[in-house]
Amino acid sequence: MAIPEPFLDELLDRTDIVDLVSESVRLTQKGRNYWGLCPFHSEKTPSFSVSADKRIFKCFGCGKGGGAINFVMELDNLSFREAVEVLAKRVGMEVPDSGPSAGMRERREKLLELNKQAARTFHKWLYAPEGAEGLAYLQKRGLSRSTLTNFGLGFAPNSWDALIQALADQGYDKRDLLDAGLAVNNKDGRIYDRFRNRVMFPIIDVRGNVIGFGGRVMDDSTPKYLNSPDTPVYNKSRNVFALNIAKTSKAGRVILTEGYMDTISLHQAGFDCAVASLGTSLTSEHAQLLARYFQEAIISYDGDGAGVAAAQRAIPLLEKAGLKVKVLRMQGAKDPDEFIKRFGREAFAKLLERSENQVDYRLAQIQKKYDLTDDGQKVAFLQEAAQLIASLSSAVEREIYGGHAAQTAGITPEAMAQEVKRAFSARLRKEKKRQERIDLSPASQLQPQARSLRYDNIRSARAEEGLVRLLLLDPSLAGQMGGITGEGFSSPLLGKVFDLLLRRANEGLSTQLSALSGHLSGEEMDHLAYVVSQPESLAHSQQSIRDYISVIQREALRRGAGQEDSLLLAAQRKYQEKKAYMEEKP
Repeated sequence: MAIPEPFLDELLDRTDIVDLVSESVRLTQKGRNYWGLCPFHSEKTPSFSVSADKRIFKCFGCGKGGGAINFVMELDNLSFREAVEVLAKRVGMEVPDSGPSAGMRERREKLLELNKQAARTFHKWLYAPEGAEGLAYLQKRGLSRSTLTNFGLGFAPNSWDALIQALADQGYDKRDLLDAGLAVNNKDGRIYDRFRNRVMFPIIDVRGNVIGFGGRVMDDSTPKYLNSPDTPVYNKSRNVFALNIAKTSKAGRVILTEGYMDTISLHQAGFDCAVASLGTSLTSEHAQLLARYFQEAIISYDGDGAGVAAAQRAIPLLEKAGLKVKVLRMQGAKDPDEFIKRFGREAFAKLLERSENQVDYRLAQIQKKYDLTDDGQKVAFLQEAAQLIASLSSAVEREIYGGHAAQTAGITPEAMAQEVKRAFSARLRKEKKRQERIDLSPASQLQPQARSLRYDNIRSARAEEGLVRLLLLDPSLAGQMGGITGEGFSSPLLGKVFDLLLRRANEGLSTQLSALSGHLSGEEMDHLAYVVSQPESLAHSQQSIRDYISVIQREALRRGAGQEDSLLLAAQRKYQEKKAYMEEKP
């Protein structure tokens, strides 16, 4: 590991995870654990647990879990190193610069500084003779000088190496620009500026770092908008344009637009909660990021077919993240920028207040597909509308929106209620059958949530979990493991963690789960937090170890058996898994 492990152990010893989590979650003690509403998804009943003894958090709703470092990583969208630095600063420690990660940190800091210098250079060029066309374009779009400064807008000259030369004077070479996504090389090995003859939009993260750029071309070249590629400091699926400003808005909501200019125009008009996704459709990561800062989202996409389709895709992602979703429907303008220019700020403010609930919006989109003067199409509309309304969990919502659909089609609310009831009952039957299949397959309930971590051998994996759990609870048991190693485990993850815990225990390092953050992915930590949250008694630990090892070794022998015994072994395995499940039932 790049950061010395003794340093991480001391950092975690100094960090009270209950105090840490309490800074952003209201916790209530119940028994030995603390409970609160999960900060990573929307819920009304607390399923988020913090264990002071085990130094972990675990949400039994969304599955997130881990230690103090993971909590900061998830909450603030930080890398491992950045989260360690946040915690170290919090307890008055300084992260040592040593090992390979010191070089990675220096590289990251160099790229961030490079991006900042590039942004300054682009901004300077905007007011130079070579930026005249870009400045004229932005002024024609109605942007003021203060807006250009607030967003750091700039211009990339129509030159193959203007930026390369400008930054070379500041000590940066072509390889640095390639790493930052500011330069590209062709098949002949020639390196040149990525952004040429473009108005430049710096992309700034929530901590104020310039992490990438978007550029709008001044001629008919394609693509019209060009964005930075993913780099060590930039990932387009995990960042949102203008969130660094919008996150401080007092509006209590976020306005989602399709592009840079719409967002900037809204900010200039006083709507400081506008953001845009970066060269990609809205993702679940974007939605989760927005949910950390806002309770309501208003989708303000273009009114064309692409905009409608994008809104339809965004609605379920935002709702799943816990945001209340509304949709803005503009008439007389294709986008927010044009609407404000044509009708003014006050008209847009009124439009925001009249924004539709997402259900009404989706009903309207369904209606557009049918001619309601035709009885056959009217029936088809009502049936499709009933399917949408039946997906609502609230009976009150189903009644209200069923009435809306009935009024649209000119039928009685009672008739529509019957159609919705029929569709809702069908959904319940389907869900009941799905749950019955799960209940009849108990082994599936013991699998990790992440498909990439699924167990090949449930019985062996359950015993492997037991050994891992015992080591996490009591490192002194490392010397009683009978020489078994993770190589004999059926689960690669559990084998890796077991060997890691053995090594740490033998070296006198912490075996708390929180100390493993630097070795495991987020999904792996989520699952390990679940494993360690399960009950395990230390009263008969030696017997438990013998039993677990016996199961692991027996299953390993079976996995290595010849193909001629495959059918018999399959039957035996099915019996043993059923027997193990019955034995493990409380």
